[in-house]
Amino acid sequence: MASPASISLPSDPFASKLLPLSRISVPAQITPKIELTQFISLRRSKCSSLKASMGSPGFTEQLNNSKLETLGEVKDGRDDIFNDLKDRFLSFKKDVYMKNAELSESLAKVQVPKFMVIACADSRVCPSSILGFQPGEAFTIRNIANLVPTFESGPTEVNAALEFAVNTLLVENILVIGHSCCGGIRALMGMEDDGTTGFIKSWVVNAKNAKVKTKAVASNLDFDGQCKHCEKVSINHTLVNLLSYPWIKEKVEKEELSIHGGYYDFTDCSFEKWTLDYRGTELEENGRIATKDKVFWS
Repeated sequence: MASPASISLPSDPFASKLLPLSRISVPAQITPKIELTQFISLRRSKCSSLKASMGSPGFTEQLNNSKLETLGEVKDGRDDIFNDLKDRFLSFKKDVYMKNAELSESLAKVQVPKFMVIACADSRVCPSSILGFQPGEAFTIRNIANLVPTFESGPTEVNAALEFAVNTLLVENILVIGHSCCGGIRALMGMEDDGTTGFIKSWVVNAKNAKVKTKAVASNLDFDGQCKHCEKVSINHTLVNLLSYPWIKEKVEKEELSIHGGYYDFTDCSFEKWTLDYRGTELEENGRIATKDKVFWS
């Protein structure tokens, strides 16, 4: 039986395929079906027809009637939906789990992921699908707009996951993944200081500094352009927020932990990745955020 130590990355975790585990193939049966015509339509419409329910100034009040059927050709009723999921699960068990019994047995005893991934809850941007993470490779948390509150903000499920990943699992990389057409960022950019409250508003306010910076440097852009700009700015502010956690900052200083940003544009299927340059970043409010090792995959 292979030991957990056999699950390892090269010195640069982005230099090549993530792990030797990449030989594991996921069967086509468990991949969501998207018709070619739908994909072409998606690319043409860009973000304009893909706004989430919270996606326009003042929050959009209704969903777009045309929705992608990401669960395949489901006809009617819940039974059909779960029969489809059942088929996918059984395919996964047969073609992935059973064919990699040694790995499955190892993972049943311990997990040793090299990555913690913080991604958006948006159904279109599953990090395992986009980056091919296999079981045991990435400890993942997803929330609206892939945000991390500061350490001073108090307990949340995000910092509980951070504490476990960094201090118990000893991950070596934290990767924050943002994406195009983010409904959470649109909610942030369209939010008015009118005294109203709500769960979404109370959450996305964690990225208020990104909004302020976007308004300052991208005021010449239309609302869609400002949102796209803020999607990337917000990622960098989240990277800085991570450094407000003393045990994260300490490990970054000792070069035991690296913090990365990623941006997935699903309108053209491209991915940008960069690494926070800790030595060049000014941690005070509105300080300079330095990055390095930028790559673009398309």
